[in-house]
Amino acid sequence: MKKVNVRLRPIVNNINLPTVIKTAILPGDSMESLFIATQVGEIFYVRNENIRLFLDIRQRIIELGANGGYDERGLLGLAFHPDFYNNGLFYLHYTLAGSQGPGALPGSFLPNPCNPNTLNLKWNNRETNYDHIDTVEEWILLPNGQTHRRRSLLNLRRPFMNHNGVNSLKFSPETKKLILTTGDGGSGYDPFNLSQDIMEVAGKVIEIDVAMSTFMDIPEVTRFDELPESIYRALSVIAKGVRNIPGISFQRYYNQYIKYVGNVGQDLVESIFSFVYYTPIPVTEIIQASSQNRELNQEALINLGWRGWEGDLPTPVIRGCSSNPSLTQETIAYLNEAISTSTGRIHPLTCYYHIDSRPEKFSGSALTGVQPYMGSEIPDLTGCVIFTDFVLRDSQPPSRGVLAYTKIRPDCKENDYGIIEPDYNFYNQSSYYVSLGTNLNQSRLYLGVYGSSNVTDYNKGTIFEIVE
Repeated sequence: MKKVNVRLRPIVNNINLPTVIKTAILPGDSMESLFIATQVGEIFYVRNENIRLFLDIRQRIIELGANGGYDERGLLGLAFHPDFYNNGLFYLHYTLAGSQGPGALPGSFLPNPCNPNTLNLKWNNRETNYDHIDTVEEWILLPNGQTHRRRSLLNLRRPFMNHNGVNSLKFSPETKKLILTTGDGGSGYDPFNLSQDIMEVAGKVIEIDVAMSTFMDIPEVTRFDELPESIYRALSVIAKGVRNIPGISFQRYYNQYIKYVGNVGQDLVESIFSFVYYTPIPVTEIIQASSQNRELNQEALINLGWRGWEGDLPTPVIRGCSSNPSLTQETIAYLNEAISTSTGRIHPLTCYYHIDSRPEKFSGSALTGVQPYMGSEIPDLTGCVIFTDFVLRDSQPPSRGVLAYTKIRPDCKENDYGIIEPDYNFYNQSSYYVSLGTNLNQSRLYLGVYGSSNVTDYNKGTIFEIVE
């Protein structure tokens, strides 16, 4: 696929690390405003090239970056109700202040196929052995312009610092329900295989009917069966097998929607999946099957394959070759799981790799955004799926992120990808591509760039519009 050249037009400079970029029409307004959520807890909006503060919840968010500056917690999701213009409702996903715990394991984790004990770890003593608590909340913009927290929808104990999802909230244009995307809980290699266990909240794409429940007295949970019925009856599971996910996006295609989700890779490959038809499983059915000790039919559930599969490859463990340090040995980490999920998983729309010497390809590190583009101002990208990678792997300083694209495949079979080359001079400043967003009709593209990989290096963010 050919390289596409674009320009980057700066919109906002000197903000903190942007995790969410999207637009909404404020009540009483007649045009879209661009909303930017930062990882530390600010939400700004831009209208007529003026930036204003919409909400500041920094005091509600856990202390970030305590272990060197890098962190995957904070303000992770923002979504506006489909009727936001009239009811003022919006939704947040963030990490609660004061919820720091010791973590689920005393050290790092690496599976060893020669030691079956490492392949069957259990997350024990969950009420004390967790890293933090994430919350999903409903807020309201009042007629006087003030914002107010109305209620909690979920409080989730997370085992590790990382893999909490990002850009994690989105209302489905099909069902009008709120979708929450959660990562597998972190560490690496999903130590407890939470992503494949249908009862676990971690590693799932979850649909929430915000109109169905009062969501009062929300407990702190890790599993669906720890929730009271008044809460879990409003939940359904759309997909499992998620490692870490930069949100879900929808692309109108004739009379249906193509759904796109990305799965951040472990060691070898980053993956973008697409699907049209799906049958969510109500959590009520999941709990009933468990209480009746019967097998739950999961054939219609979307399964991204993790942890047995990393994209289009069986998940490997990588070790250096002592006889030749320039080479590595890749061993299948979870062979039995790769086999058992080989036919039940969906295949990626496209993949790119951490090591790739092919012409017109790149060696990536972590997928940070996936968005369809339906505009006409960049004709080479019209109807394409755009994605971003955090930073080129093993690139010489200053660090640079990557933009790329792939074509629509209504049959959802695997496709190639091409590079998008921005005409912008970052000079000697690092530029990590941390987020990707669109406007309401997907005719504009927005790129969030940060000058550091650390959330504690403040005011290094820029929001660009991607233009021809």
